[in-house]
Amino acid sequence: MTLLDKILPADDTKRKWVSIGLTLIISGLLTLWGIYGIGQYGIALFILTPLFMGAGPAILYGHNKPLSRKQAWQSGLLTLGIFSAGLLVFAIEGIICIAMAAPIGVLLTWLGSLIGHAIVSKAPGGSPTTLLILIAAIPALAFIENGEEPALSSVTTAIEINAGPETVWKNVVEFPPLNEPTEFIFKTGIAYPVNAVIEGTGVGAVRHCNFTTGSFVEPVTVWDEPRLLKFDVVQQPLPMKELSFWDIDAPHLHDYFASKCGQFKLTPLANGHTLLEGTTWYSHDIKPVFYWQLWSRHIIHKIHERVLTHIKTNAEHERGR
Repeated sequence: MTLLDKILPADDTKRKWVSIGLTLIISGLLTLWGIYGIGQYGIALFILTPLFMGAGPAILYGHNKPLSRKQAWQSGLLTLGIFSAGLLVFAIEGIICIAMAAPIGVLLTWLGSLIGHAIVSKAPGGSPTTLLILIAAIPALAFIENGEEPALSSVTTAIEINAGPETVWKNVVEFPPLNEPTEFIFKTGIAYPVNAVIEGTGVGAVRHCNFTTGSFVEPVTVWDEPRLLKFDVVQQPLPMKELSFWDIDAPHLHDYFASKCGQFKLTPLANGHTLLEGTTWYSHDIKPVFYWQLWSRHIIHKIHERVLTHIKTNAEHERGR
């Protein structure tokens, strides 16, 4: 009799919940170690952990007993649901971050449950070994990822304004308070700009783009009036305020998303209008990059659109006076 045979009850219902409970304990400990110990929000957390949460209950539940695919994926998704609720209850994550991770988490947990079902169906003798490999792979990959430097990415958003570059420029350098946002994404806790002020003129001037969570401090590096304003970002606020029952200060809110620099480019058009382009260069140390960039690019575009539309409104109003 193996150790698993001794641990797992013979009763079907008890075995199901013991399988889910063991998977939750292991997943929770590895997640806390990865986030707070190793300091990683990467492949180990967002791919291997949900795969394990799908495969673990299936392998344990189906150890030396028949298991249907339906039982496998139901136990896996139930494990993921309880795990997500635990993140909220213990103030580890907030509602929005869990919602962002949900699509990839649900898909990979479902895939993991199918893998677990295949293992207990076709190679039942190898179940304990496979389980140990999955458990060991999560912290191992987190350690490997820890030394990787995040790549620099950029997002550019453009708008055409019915005003000349000189008028637009004045509203780019600094602008009055914006109206309250109507976009749903900004009502969820994602930080959004409220106004911008500048200290000084020319290269070396310091621009402050104020958001709901604090200020971006932006020393100007290029002042080519009225064509190009470029600046570094030496200080930035939290990217969001988590929706939660508690006051959450998750590690990923600090330095995992970093705005490096930005610019406004003004191009005069033949019709007398101005093409205004806003660009942000940023990095984020959260993986898989292809998935999280879908969110970051969408959010940055929405922030750009909010600012550019405000500049357009003010510049066209000024031109019409």
